[in-house]
Parts: sequence; structure tokens; C-alpha cells
Amino acid sequence: MNQLTNLWRLMRPRQWIKNSFVFTGILFANAWHQPQMIQRVLLAAAAFSLAASGVYIINDLLDRPHDLNHPRKKLRPLAAGKISVTAAGILLVVLLAAALALGLLVSNRVVAILLIYLLVNVAYSIHLKHVVILDVFIIASGFMLRILAGTLGVGIAPSQWLLLCGWMMALFLGFAKRRAEIYALSDDGPTHRRVLSHYQPVLLDHMIIVTATCVILSYSLYTMSPATIQTHHTESLIYTVPFVIYGIFRYIYSLHRQSAGGDPALQIFSDPHLLMAIVGWLLVTLWLIR
Repeated sequence: MNQLTNLWRLMRPRQWIKNSFVFTGILFANAWHQPQMIQRVLLAAAAFSLAASGVYIINDLLDRPHDLNHPRKKLRPLAAGKISVTAAGILLVVLLAAALALGLLVSNRVVAILLIYLLVNVAYSIHLKHVVILDVFIIASGFMLRILAGTLGVGIAPSQWLLLCGWMMALFLGFAKRRAEIYALSDDGPTHRRVLSHYQPVLLDHMIIVTATCVILSYSLYTMSPATIQTHHTESLIYTVPFVIYGIFRYIYSLHRQSAGGDPALQIFSDPHLLMAIVGWLLVTLWLIR
């Protein structure tokens, strides 16, 4: 039982919440009334969840020596010696095979997007995570590939405004993650993640401000776009903007006052204000476009 628990922890299922980006297309294309489309998106999200777990195992295998120097990551199953490299490798193969099989049930495009996601993340783990700024762009590309899997992958034409907003949100979360890592690791940060030595708090603060501003502006312009109004038959999506602004500001507040923000999956559920903003936005959005 302990072995199964450690294998489950190795997959990091709490990170699957990031795959909610896959559902962006079906929500804003007004296609969530179509059972067949819902099924395809669910399969795409499941495929990405398994692929993401496989990527986390790859990262843990490559970063095991460095994770021992991290106050939290040293407790991970591989770093702590609770899971053997052989067991992790077998689980990795099973997860990736299952992910590609599920993707194939949806479309060849989803399979292609999954393969790109895997290749990009392998390149990130081997070298690109050490390249300043590009490392965050690679992290953000993972979120964008999720959006594309839930749009192009299932036959939904993505809105350009929504793609821009999603990209800016992904960059915002990426730079916030780096800022939180500097908070958490202090002077020992570069010994665990070399790229942190190239980041200064003031630089990251500027990038966070720029990307946060772009998220708010691009989402606001999306809600007022004639194409959006025509698709959803309402001009009232603009009233969901305050939820987005509050959520962004609350995330930045938590980053500076509580040194949080390094893990969006944890932050969402640990901050009731942020969770309230997300749930409020979702409920109002669904009510307006029903």
C-alpha cells in the first residue's frame, strides 16, 4: 500500500488542475451543450493529465540529486528513496503509452500536440530550464498546448483574444513561480535552480506587472469583441472582468505577503479569496452564456 501511495504521489495528481486549460475552448465556443464534444474534451484532458504526470517523473529522475538540496522537494518519493528508478521508469512508460492512446481516440492533432508537449518538456528538463526568460516561456507553452488540445485538437476554432489572454496568464504564472522560488530558497536558490541566479526580484516584479496587465486587458477586450458578443448572444461578459482583476490582485498579494505562488495548484485551494474569485467568475460566466 505504501508503494502504491508513493507511486500516486510521484504522479502529482494535484497538478492535474492545470489541465483545466483544456476546457477553455469548449466553454467559450459555446459547445458545452454537445455531449460528443464534451466527451472528446474530457478524453483530451485525461490524456494531458497522464502525459503531465509522465513529465513530472522525467523531471524527478533528472533532478533527483538537486532535489536533495531543496527544503520541500527532498521529500519527493524519488529523492527520498521511497521509489526505485526502475519502478519510476515502468510507470513513466505506462503513463505515456496511455496518454497517447487516449489522445488517438480524440484526433491525430491531439496526439501531435501531446508529442510536442513531451519533446518541449524533455528539452526543458535537459537544458532549457537554465536559460533565463526562455525557461518561463517554455513553462507557458505547456499551458498554451493544453488550450490548443481543447480547441484545435477537438475541432474548435480558438479565439485569438482568448489565446492571447491564455498566453499572458501562463507567463504571469511562470514569472510568479520564479518569484516565489526566490522567496522560498533565499540565498540558496541558485544551488538548486541555476537560472535563479539570473533573476532579480525587481526584474520579476516588472514582468509580473506587465503580464498581469496584459491578462486583464486582453480578457476585457475579448468580452467586448463583436465576435464574442455574436457567439454568446450577450454583451454582459464584461461583468466577469472584476472577478479576473480580483483574482490577479489576490495572487500578487499572496506572492508578496505570504511568499506563496510557487505552485498555482496549491495556491488556488489554500487561498479562499482566490478560490472564491475563480468560482464566482465561472458561475457568472456560465449564467451569462447559458
